[in-house]
Amino acid sequence: MTDKNVAKNFDVVIVGGGVVGAAIALELSRYNIKTALLEKDSDVGQQTSSRNSGVSHSGFNYSPGSLRARLSVRGNEMLFRMTKNLGVEFDNIGKLTVARTDEDVKTLERLLDQGKQNGVPDLQIVDAYTIEKIQPGAKGIGALYSPSSSIVNPYQLTINMAETALANGVDIYLNTTITGIDHLHDGFSVKAIGQSFTSKVLINCAGLFADQICKMLGIDDYCVYPCKGEYWILDRAKSGGLHTLVYPTPRADEPGLGIHLTPTTRGNIMIGPSAEYTSFDDGYSCTADVLGALSTVGHNMMPGLTTSDFIRHFSGLRPKLTPPEIGGNADFVIEDRDDIAGFINTVGIESPGLTAAPAIAEMILPMVKNHLKLTKKTDWAYLPKAAAKYRNMSDDERIEAVASDPNYGDIVCRCEQVTRAELITAYNNPLGATSLRSMKMRTGAMMGRCQSGFCLPKITSVLEQEFGISAQDITASGKNTQMFTKLRGK
Repeated sequence: MTDKNVAKNFDVVIVGGGVVGAAIALELSRYNIKTALLEKDSDVGQQTSSRNSGVSHSGFNYSPGSLRARLSVRGNEMLFRMTKNLGVEFDNIGKLTVARTDEDVKTLERLLDQGKQNGVPDLQIVDAYTIEKIQPGAKGIGALYSPSSSIVNPYQLTINMAETALANGVDIYLNTTITGIDHLHDGFSVKAIGQSFTSKVLINCAGLFADQICKMLGIDDYCVYPCKGEYWILDRAKSGGLHTLVYPTPRADEPGLGIHLTPTTRGNIMIGPSAEYTSFDDGYSCTADVLGALSTVGHNMMPGLTTSDFIRHFSGLRPKLTPPEIGGNADFVIEDRDDIAGFINTVGIESPGLTAAPAIAEMILPMVKNHLKLTKKTDWAYLPKAAAKYRNMSDDERIEAVASDPNYGDIVCRCEQVTRAELITAYNNPLGATSLRSMKMRTGAMMGRCQSGFCLPKITSVLEQEFGISAQDITASGKNTQMFTKLRGK
């Protein structure tokens, strides 16, 4: 039996299992060092990293010379290759930033010049005719067209990076809430609920809580302000006409890039996000007023939408460093602290943090080398290619899959065509994440039109039958989120 009072010793401890923490874990897994990733939630990528538009930004929106600009351009370039190696959904669909006024056109000209300085490829301002040609139905007097803008499955990216890092030797601890950190003469002592860790290098990737990790080390330089973005998700039946990102021209001092229509890699369209400063106490709740405003925007952009086309709403929080009274956006903070040897700090990684994540990991690698000698592994490898999802299989592939495993013949989620076999594989994931949300992010089950109305009883039966789990132990997203508190007749 392991003594929980004995500290687990590592060369590097990464705090936070969002997309940035997972990208750094993946990068460090290539080297002969002991690395751990600590995540307070029941799975990786549960917060900002999965609650966003899923856009890989080309980099023209950010000030030349800033980290946001440099890392967005580099990260977008890296994702083209990385997503293919990781088996992550990624579509290069381009983006139109549409001008509706003469003032907007001036902004587009500024963004064009800015993008060229940042090294964004193939940017051009197009006229109304070309807008219509690129995206039928989109209207404006001009637009900035960015062909390198793309969409990515954000939760799949985070999960696959983490699982690849795990397979290459990184230890990943879920449900690990940090309660204190001590800076020692030769590293760090990290206290968590029920266990402790030591490391020579500590990397802060705590996102919304990055300032709290700083404060544990006596650093009061930063304050994170949560800014909420709410979204509508449309039924996939409405996705046929939109095949390019369509954004409004951004406004100065707004905390985001404006409400837009975003195709997803799963075929749905999202409307949003709003951008309003909030409090952590408000959590991920959505508000009728904001959703109503988003609905109006959706109807204006896609005439003919009906109430039944809106199948779900959700929200995300971005970790802003600019307070409400200032607004706008601050640059990323990425630093190898001189005052605390071995502490590598990332704070305020909001948009384009998803895009920039692999480039942030690339930037942090030489910082780690400042403190540790790194030698590359000779046996590092990507995970074997995952089996195709049933919904993407041809008829012949489905016949072959069912012949090899009859569980492929049992459709559990009819909207998304997710099979019993895929749910079993998802529950057995190497990270040990077992909530419904974890299975949802890995399979797509419960993401369709019925939003689990039909498939939840079947999923519950699969968990009971295959794994002997009581329905009362099934959680929505981990600890204290039980789906069923009392069963009829029991």
